[in-house]
Amino acid sequence: MASTWWPCLVLALLFSEAASGFSRSPLRLLGKRSLPGGAADGIEVYSTKISCKVTSRFAHNVVTTKAVNNADKAKEVSFDVELPKTAFITNFTLTIDGVTYPGNVKEKEVAKKQYEKAVSQGKTAGLVKASGRKLEKFTVSVNVAAGSNVTFELTYEELLKRHQGKYEMFLKVQPKQLIKHFEIEAHIFEPQGISTLDAEASFITNDLLGSALTKSFSGKKGHVSFKPSLDQQRSCPTCSDSLLNGDFTITYDVNRESPANVQVVNGYFVHFFAPQGLPVVPKNVVFVIDVSGSMAGRKIQQTRDALLKILDDVKETDYLNFILFSGGVTTWKDQLVQATPENLQEARTFVKNIRDDGMTNLNDGLLRGIHMLNKAREENLVPERSTSIVIMLTDGDANTGESRPERIQENVRNAIKGKFPLYNLGFGNNLNFNFLETLGLENHGFARRIYEDSDADLQLQGFYDEVANPLLTDVEMEYPQNAILDLTQNSYQHFYDGSEIVVAGRLADENINSFKADVKGQGAFNDLTFTEEVDVKEMEEALKEQDYIFGNYLERLWAYLTIEQLLEKRKNAQGEEKENLTAQALDLSLKYHFVTPLTSMVVTKPEDNEDQTAIADKPGEEVRSVTPSRAYLVGYQPPQNPYYYVDGDPHFIIQVPEKNDVLCFNIDEDPGTVLRLIQDPVTGLTVNGQIIGDKRDSTAANSRKTFFGKLGITNTQMDFRMEVTTEKITLWNGDEPTTFSWLDTATVTQDGISVTINRKKNMVISFGDGVTFVVVLHQVWKKLPGHYDFLGFYVVDSHRMSAQTHGLLGQFFHPFDFKVSDIHPGSDPTKPDATMVVKNHRLTVTRGSQKDYRKDASVGMKVACWFVHNNGEGLIDGIHTDYIVPNLF
Repeated sequence: MASTWWPCLVLALLFSEAASGFSRSPLRLLGKRSLPGGAADGIEVYSTKISCKVTSRFAHNVVTTKAVNNADKAKEVSFDVELPKTAFITNFTLTIDGVTYPGNVKEKEVAKKQYEKAVSQGKTAGLVKASGRKLEKFTVSVNVAAGSNVTFELTYEELLKRHQGKYEMFLKVQPKQLIKHFEIEAHIFEPQGISTLDAEASFITNDLLGSALTKSFSGKKGHVSFKPSLDQQRSCPTCSDSLLNGDFTITYDVNRESPANVQVVNGYFVHFFAPQGLPVVPKNVVFVIDVSGSMAGRKIQQTRDALLKILDDVKETDYLNFILFSGGVTTWKDQLVQATPENLQEARTFVKNIRDDGMTNLNDGLLRGIHMLNKAREENLVPERSTSIVIMLTDGDANTGESRPERIQENVRNAIKGKFPLYNLGFGNNLNFNFLETLGLENHGFARRIYEDSDADLQLQGFYDEVANPLLTDVEMEYPQNAILDLTQNSYQHFYDGSEIVVAGRLADENINSFKADVKGQGAFNDLTFTEEVDVKEMEEALKEQDYIFGNYLERLWAYLTIEQLLEKRKNAQGEEKENLTAQALDLSLKYHFVTPLTSMVVTKPEDNEDQTAIADKPGEEVRSVTPSRAYLVGYQPPQNPYYYVDGDPHFIIQVPEKNDVLCFNIDEDPGTVLRLIQDPVTGLTVNGQIIGDKRDSTAANSRKTFFGKLGITNTQMDFRMEVTTEKITLWNGDEPTTFSWLDTATVTQDGISVTINRKKNMVISFGDGVTFVVVLHQVWKKLPGHYDFLGFYVVDSHRMSAQTHGLLGQFFHPFDFKVSDIHPGSDPTKPDATMVVKNHRLTVTRGSQKDYRKDASVGMKVACWFVHNNGEGLIDGIHTDYIVPNLF
């Protein structure tokens, strides 16, 4: 299994004409374009340096790129870097012609107001967004005058986690062009001493790598340098495109002569704990596997493959069982059995025969597994010195049995009672990952997403490898009473081989001479205590090698770890507790200049007597991202066929491609009424709309005007909710709201969802690659009597929605037939009537036209249609009042 990546970093530089007035597609910006000699369109990138300093696992990374505009007019330069999702940006600066514009970390709402002012003026901006399994992207663009120089400098920090016995620095290098001075340099300082250090690149042959790469370590210091010349960067001897496109990886570990290492500097301490050579504690493992119909195909095959590989690694001292859940629950054995060769062979046969079937009864599957582990302990069926683990894999939400997330959480909490951890593996994107994460965190475990890639079976096996070898249980890190303040987490249910426990805190007395730390835990055969005592003065003297140490690194390490743990606790907290955790994390984020989910970094550069603002905005919980810059929006091109929409008064328009014709109808209801437009119980998508406009008694019923003023869009599987009004757009991922105005130009993305706001025009919402909606904003002249700003709602792609989809629009996503005959003059000579037979009803319909406003919200395009009278009666299923719901959600 690949270790956790650090510092996962992709470097790319993008170029475009300054301020063209058109949205730019990221696909075009990142296209396969040769940039000979580091110059494009007059912009020359002449230097890129990635500098990494690691002191006691805490990494301080600076990415610096320098460019010059040699053209005779202004150009726009964009700086693009991918960095670890676990990293916190600490600074970003722009230097233009020798003048530096530094970044300031502010509370997110404060930063947002400053950003809104800039973006309302059409200025460019910076961003951080999720871009892969472990990466998020930082992008910023700026206009550079002719002949001017610009330097971009991004700084971020991260505490390295140890996995599978090593720390791994993974840099994904992708500069997209030849660069005169390109350099990666890493300095590592570890007080315990470095035991191994290696570096390799996937994109350069061994012959070239030997001369471009140097690596060395001795004692406490390690050094890696990669400086390819221009010729070494070329993809072939005569090519002008860059070979630097792939992975650059540095791995290392430290000496483990002592199981623990304590460091004390300037009133802060950190305690690293990773004992070696201990016997493995026997495990009692229950695998709870989702085999519902949605697991069909490659997912179920990859699950089988992973379980078969896991069975090869199970130790004979372990006990195990398999529980399969779909509509019901199936167990391999009635109780836990020892992993003898005979039982393992029988288990392989069982796994090979796993098949998908039915619904998803997650609640009963989990409770059966928990009950089995509890029973095994109560009846002494497993060794006294053993540890229990539940590993649950699912690809969707519970939809039978107990399906309410809060009740499932309560049931599982009451069943486990804190006795062992629950690890949840979420397969793919179509699930409520927040729910799985909360369920894991509440029960001393965590959730991990398994991506639907060709290596999904290796991801599953890799996760098991992480927890396969517990060396200690009930680990407690203890320190002298009344000597420590603000301690990070110091008790852990398990310590797994190849990992490391890190605890940090502040000293109540900075002038102490010695510091003692104890670690107590239960091993495979006896209880163990590890003691570490250090001479503080002696240690401070040893840590004076300032050329390898960056500033107050230990204090920043403590702050990083504290913020990380506060944010983790915050995910499960409610009410006052959540407010307190938020306040603590925010205070530390601001004090230590960290861009976290609670803060943003703002860089303001005066340009043409106005401000140009860049924002670094870290995604919040569950991979939320914000793309405020107009330069990175994908231009919206509405699909041709088929389409379904509601706009205007409100007019419902249904294209029927099988007939090459269009039907339409109106709904006449009072303001405040909420109508169900779309509901799909399979995908979890629901769209409701609230009516605004004239009241029934304010004017004649046949002349009054009503419109949609609010829309509510939810996806229960993705724990996503959106409210759209004529003034603002509010998104919730879980409980966390993010609000935009129609003055914004922005893109919000998370796994499986993309929302693009085109300033004062429209908004495009996509769920995966098969469901796309467009909301059009209509702003009416304010001086017009009785004016109402209103919304239009367009379904431009619905092919991934299920056959169970219904609603005033949704029911028409499925093919249906109708026949029109007896066309004759109506009461209006310009609009003939006809007889329509549809859904066993004979109706009188009128030929008319409505407007499609997707391309132009003010003018629109005429669409000819057959109008069905009386609120669509006879065309819609039931009557229109059947579609009235209590509220938007």
